Amino acid sequence: MEGAILQDCPRLEIYNSHLTPNFGEWALGFCGGLYEKENPGCSEQTDHTLQSVTSLDLSNRCIHNLMTKAFSPAELPVLSYVNLRGNPLDDNSVGSLLKFLKGFSSLSSLEVDIPGPLGENATDILEALPNLSLLNGVSASKILESEKCVVDSMLQPRLPQWDAVESLADRVINSMWFYLMTYRLADEEKIDETSVWYVMDELGSALRHSDEPNFRVSPFLYMPEGKLESAISYSILWPTGSIRGGDECTRDFLFGIGEEKQRSARLTAWFHTPQNYFIKEYEKYRAKLQSTKFSPPPVALSATNSVRRSDGGALHVYTDIPQVEEFLTRPEFVITTEPKNADIIWTSLQVDEELKKAVGLNDQQYINQFPFEACLVMKHHLAETVQKAHGAPEWLQPTYNLETQLSQFVGDYYTNEKAGDDNLWILKPWNMARTIDTTVTQNLSAIIRLMETGPKICQKYIEHPTLFKGKKFDIRYIILVRSMNPLEMFISDVFWVRLANNAYSLDKRSLFEYETHFTVMNYRGRLNHMNTPEFVKEFEQEHRVKWMDIHVRVEKMIRSVFESAATVNPEMHSPTSRAIYGVDVMLDCHYQPKLLEVTYCPDCTRAWKYDTEAVTKGGEVVKGSDFFNDVFGCLFLNESTHVSPL
Repeated sequence: MEGAILQDCPRLEIYNSHLTPNFGEWALGFCGGLYEKENPGCSEQTDHTLQSVTSLDLSNRCIHNLMTKAFSPAELPVLSYVNLRGNPLDDNSVGSLLKFLKGFSSLSSLEVDIPGPLGENATDILEALPNLSLLNGVSASKILESEKCVVDSMLQPRLPQWDAVESLADRVINSMWFYLMTYRLADEEKIDETSVWYVMDELGSALRHSDEPNFRVSPFLYMPEGKLESAISYSILWPTGSIRGGDECTRDFLFGIGEEKQRSARLTAWFHTPQNYFIKEYEKYRAKLQSTKFSPPPVALSATNSVRRSDGGALHVYTDIPQVEEFLTRPEFVITTEPKNADIIWTSLQVDEELKKAVGLNDQQYINQFPFEACLVMKHHLAETVQKAHGAPEWLQPTYNLETQLSQFVGDYYTNEKAGDDNLWILKPWNMARTIDTTVTQNLSAIIRLMETGPKICQKYIEHPTLFKGKKFDIRYIILVRSMNPLEMFISDVFWVRLANNAYSLDKRSLFEYETHFTVMNYRGRLNHMNTPEFVKEFEQEHRVKWMDIHVRVEKMIRSVFESAATVNPEMHSPTSRAIYGVDVMLDCHYQPKLLEVTYCPDCTRAWKYDTEAVTKGGEVVKGSDFFNDVFGCLFLNESTHVSPL
């Protein structure tokens, strides 16, 4: 119908509120307020009817070609404000549009989608249009000073949304992230472990956001007895400038957070920010990952030798790990309590130059850690290392460092949302174990707000893992590394499964149940240990697969992880480093391994506590009490008892 109408009415300039390709002075005059019901005008206007128009709202008019005879500097000589939001303007290039708009000498205020027809960066637009004093309602000088890419003073607030079937509790939980405030309580033993979330009263919660607020709010704890148990909490509100009666009280939701900390992207927690910008950022990031090609280092012969003392005596080992002290019983090793006299330092502490100096360590001593191993054992560095080497391998879920990649993550989230795909994510602190401060959620506002409790990665949740008797599980592998260059590593014959206690579910309410979605029960919940041979036998029966097929894929993946580290961080190599790492793996519903994390000096309680069988070597008995004897034999005596080379 539209095509027929436009064809039969060639002088029609506006159709269903959209400007037709034939729009001219009358349509622009209508949008500029020259014509209305009492003064409709007509298409037979005299020339130069737009000479007095200073403001023109052309938003959402479906304009494809802006550069017409009617919309020109000659016809609109005093135009100072124009709103071009919501128009494709796809008949004009970015460069030609910027050059064209620069000809409007009086134009001082412009509103346009960013990214959009004038480009993807607010700073670039201002540099091309130096006469602008306001862009999307924000001062040009402030934009240039802050180097913002996206600016918009007209952001619409996110409002609570829910389904008719949702309970009141679910509605509150989904909406609370618009109002929550937070602070952290720390002591010497549990620093960064206690985050407190709270909601202010009606007055405090009614304070709206402003980039130029006139009030500040801070939590205040009064402890009359000097103890936390006696604390009474308040929110202190005070003005930061002159206030007049009738002024609205506002606060900065992101006080102290500038663009260097992704301020514009973080506003997405409360406001509808430009989706196109974030989707484009994600698409550029994804394209970069997909273009990455990995060249594995050449496989070389072993370059390590057995460690021997010059006097032929036993190697002296200093350790702060009780199980090593108890179970390292081989005559080739002897425990010492003096670190500076040890040949081998086996510690759970980070050994840096300061510690070396404090306890008198030297560069000839062997240490159970490699330089720069943070590229593996810190979650954000692990993702970065793998992505630099492999791009986006199937065995690594999409992972974002929220401190530096929030825009790309938001774009990924919006892309999934538009496609109707799952949008369940897991947030993990950079460097905490035992699932501390770890959250599973599909709430975008929650993900962004949870950044406030410490730096995190956000990783696509494995919505459909392989289950064991209806429950989620993961597997802990022990990896022994003798050398990073050439890469010389082994996988222990001893590995174990970690089982959730509850049946797996994707029901929203289950996301808060630790024993449904998490498997580490050593420190909370009820530990349900299962011997590995028993697990493998029952798993094969349940799923009708061969465990060795899965094991081969796991070995290949783990080798790739350490190859990534060796390639991206060659400075990891040290001739006096030997280490073991815990690698946690989950299987998706197609039995493909997914990397969860790599752990330094892993908890090996289940390895030394239980006797087991080497399921990958025909059921050979492996005594738990010999675990550390085998580890030290492999790393320092070049043995291969109960380990396999990778």
